[in-house]
Amino acid sequence: MHRQYGPIIRVAPDEIAYAHPDAWTDILQTKPGSGSSGLAFPKDPTWWAPLPGVPPGLVTFVDHETHALIRRQLNPGFTSRAMSLQEGTVHTYVDLLVSRWRDAISSSSSSSSSSSPSGNDHGNGNGNGHDQSQRGGEVDIVRWFNYLTFDIVGTLAFAESFDCLESGQYHGWISLIFNTLKYNGVMIAARFYPALFTLLGKLVPDPMVQAQKDHDALIEDKVKRRLGLNDGRLDFMSTIQTAGIKNLSDDDDADEKEKEKGTGKKVMSMGMVHSIFAQLSIAGSETTAMALSGTVNLLVHNPEKMEILVKEVRARFKTYEEITIPAVKELVYLDAVLREGLRLCPPVPYMPPRKVPEGGAVVCGRRLPGGVSFFFFSLSLLPPFTSSSPSPSFFFPSFLLSLFLSLLPSNPLLCLSFCIFFFLFSFALTRKTRVSITFNAMHREPTSFHAATEFHPERWLSKSTENSESPFYHDKRHAWQPFTLGPHVCIGQNLAWAEMRLTLAKVLWSFDLEAPADKSKHVLWESLRVFLLIEKKPIAVVVKPRSSSD
Repeated sequence: MHRQYGPIIRVAPDEIAYAHPDAWTDILQTKPGSGSSGLAFPKDPTWWAPLPGVPPGLVTFVDHETHALIRRQLNPGFTSRAMSLQEGTVHTYVDLLVSRWRDAISSSSSSSSSSSPSGNDHGNGNGNGHDQSQRGGEVDIVRWFNYLTFDIVGTLAFAESFDCLESGQYHGWISLIFNTLKYNGVMIAARFYPALFTLLGKLVPDPMVQAQKDHDALIEDKVKRRLGLNDGRLDFMSTIQTAGIKNLSDDDDADEKEKEKGTGKKVMSMGMVHSIFAQLSIAGSETTAMALSGTVNLLVHNPEKMEILVKEVRARFKTYEEITIPAVKELVYLDAVLREGLRLCPPVPYMPPRKVPEGGAVVCGRRLPGGVSFFFFSLSLLPPFTSSSPSPSFFFPSFLLSLFLSLLPSNPLLCLSFCIFFFLFSFALTRKTRVSITFNAMHREPTSFHAATEFHPERWLSKSTENSESPFYHDKRHAWQPFTLGPHVCIGQNLAWAEMRLTLAKVLWSFDLEAPADKSKHVLWESLRVFLLIEKKPIAVVVKPRSSSD
């Protein structure tokens, strides 16, 4: 739609979608000195609020004040200082991933050797033969990167791993979360139709109800065990443990909002803690894993870019032990590859809508109304609102409302016909004007990026940003905001960068990666569906031991 109509389009009667880079700051940034009108746009509760019976968490807090209080308590566990103390945990699990991949290669080679006693490669048809140990094996990087990130987050949130890497499979609780994402997406969409939402809420199958109870019991158990530790560690839970929890002995979610300000205050109920850490377990793992998966998938299908990155990593680190989080931050091309991977494969493809504040606001140079707005949207007559069209004209004109009210006493039949017509062909009465940003569209907008749909890490290098002769010189790099910005910017981005850099560096130092010869196993990122998050479709990559010549 954006390619056809431009970077600003109307996608619903009351919602405008943006792929214009200025939308980031206009919608998400707080404007200093502007008072309440300068606040970031509030979240639309239709999309963001928790489902019935679920306490709010960090993602689902709608009001700015409560969200700020929670962020203030959680922040110490996500600072650069905390990251330096948590580096050992990240190393432990990345090293375990490398070890498990070595085991997978060894198993694959042993299996091939048993089926080919001479040890020669009879499958290539030339009879030359190859060392079986160099054949490698296929791994599903989506599963393995998820194992890695879930184990890291489990340790940093609950002081215990989910043991995914050790077992080679998802923990039962993680599988349960994935299975409920589609259901949650359907329920959130159903909020636009209150009767349907109520009906669906009463038709939830018993197995799903029981699964939710099992999920709640497991998260409660993990939180309880972590709060019982007093070993002085600095992790996601430590500041909450220090401040204490409101109504710790209660099972309900009473008094969820605490108006006290400052750190060290009891601002969270136990129910809120459960929701927050359930959300952190997903947000802190699924997104990083999918970003790594998308980036590696791009690399194996662009071997010339892979070669440049491998040379950078192996030239910088002569031994595996030299690879550290501070050291990998210095790898310029690695940073460019990850930025380009996040541009083309954003793990969160869509930012749910925000509401235009009361009194209206300007977004990308256009005034949008806020508050309660009446409009009628004719399904057959209303044209798209595009960046080249005038300001939105779909709001119900006041003179039509006056005409309707004047006719009501004298001609009720005409008024009834009027109502039926617009009920059949229109939507009426929106409470708020919604604005949204789609990462995929924003990051692939041709007016913002040269060769917008192609994988070019070079666009992020200084030779492109400083040299006016570069085809990427005029790229609008501020359109790239994979962690968003403003008061709701991703709290875990320091950890995400550390995990992605360290994992990619250690993996490429240890292995050669290739795309499978079988093209039916190739995955196009754009083909993956979205159910709140990107669907988990296997991405096969051939992993071989590092070439002896390197």
